Amino acid sequence: MTKKLLFLTGRLAEPRLAETVAAMGLPNGSWRIANLGIKVAALMTENIVRNRLKEPLEADRVIVPGRARMNLSHLAEHYGVPFERGPDEIIDLPQYFGKDGQPPDLSKQDIRIFAEIVDAPGLSAEKLLEKGRELIAKGADVVDIGCQPDVSFPHLEETVAAMKRAGLKVSVDSGDVDELRRGARAGADFVLSLDESNLDAIDGTSCVPILLPKPHGDLDSLLRAIDLCKAKGIPHIADPVLDPLNFGFTTSLERYAQLRRLRPDVEILMGTGNLTELTDADSQGVTAILIGICAELAIRNVLIVQVSPHTRRTVEEHDAARRLMYRAREDGNLPKGYDAGLLSLHDLRPYPDTPEQIAADAKAIKDANYRIEAAADGIHIYNRDGHHVASDPFKLFDKLGVEKDGAHAFYLGYELAKAEIARALAKRYAQDSPLDWGVAADRKSEDLTQHAPEGATLKAARKEKQDAAYRRNDRDDDQREG
Repeated sequence: MTKKLLFLTGRLAEPRLAETVAAMGLPNGSWRIANLGIKVAALMTENIVRNRLKEPLEADRVIVPGRARMNLSHLAEHYGVPFERGPDEIIDLPQYFGKDGQPPDLSKQDIRIFAEIVDAPGLSAEKLLEKGRELIAKGADVVDIGCQPDVSFPHLEETVAAMKRAGLKVSVDSGDVDELRRGARAGADFVLSLDESNLDAIDGTSCVPILLPKPHGDLDSLLRAIDLCKAKGIPHIADPVLDPLNFGFTTSLERYAQLRRLRPDVEILMGTGNLTELTDADSQGVTAILIGICAELAIRNVLIVQVSPHTRRTVEEHDAARRLMYRAREDGNLPKGYDAGLLSLHDLRPYPDTPEQIAADAKAIKDANYRIEAAADGIHIYNRDGHHVASDPFKLFDKLGVEKDGAHAFYLGYELAKAEIARALAKRYAQDSPLDWGVAADRKSEDLTQHAPEGATLKAARKEKQDAAYRRNDRDDDQREG
């Protein structure tokens, strides 16, 4: 049975919303739009919805504008129908609904992330536990304790025990077999790395060895180590080793493909740091390609490191990439159109409105509050007194009349600078919202910003004042809210 959708909107957005939804190809009769009579859809409140949205809704899902800040659970309870927040911009609705009219499910993945703490011997057990918890919170599955050559690690066992008591999965990573033996006996879940000659290091434990070829690149030795583990009934993971660019990268990729062909059922690990850390390039794209290769070859384990300043978000990047690649593979689709988390510098649709659409909106404005938008032809700023466009914000200042209003000038300068940066990078700009850098930076809570106490920040105070002015200009809205 086809689900019925109800879209809530305001007067300005209704025509564009209707055109966009109609073009999405949803079944006839499966959707309708409720114009709540307010001008700016994002400023609808719970009271406005309750007063104007009459029952019965005859809908299975209600979609509210992405920037509307209401308690959706209260509304769902009141109407007995799920309410959900759609995308911020109408142009993003087709992507939001994705396959079968549902947002893409990015909750699933099948790649285990080993996140290494590379300087472990120099940190206390307490500090290592703290760092381990941070890595898990960012998306890692296993905390990899990285030992260092010729550096003693007397508190290795204490560290492993502390992490296990805290419920963490732990691996010990060392070139010293004695340290691997100590880690295994202390209760580590995995050790990196053993080969066919030293598997006895895990005797008497349930520790899973990561197997390496020895000598480096010798796939036959890795196959022998795999077969030896099988003969002894030892669970294992094989790592053919990914080499850096210009030092055998392509050949090492071939080893991974060859291993998968020769051993279709073996668990494989890929260490991605030799590319992300050792290539001066933004790491999101590098990570996406490597995790895409892992998805194709059913490589379900990756070892990551986070040392270089340009890889400071590598855990988040790998987590986003594994979810994207899983979803695309399961759907039989390209990894495109699901999520923008790995698009940090540029957006697929940087300009939600055309210059013509902005001009039409500007003509409908009847108050003195400035709206700012970015479009292909420049930065637009408008209110009831005029509509101005320029690529350089400095060319707009003398048209705004804020020379004697320092707070207002500061606010507009901040927003115009943001819009200029967004246009330079072809990113999405939205007034009073931070630029979205995907997984490259933490997202600020828009709700906390908008509901900050009076005077807590200039932005919050300005936002509160401007929203109130917008509502005053919709007098009928105020009456119904009262």
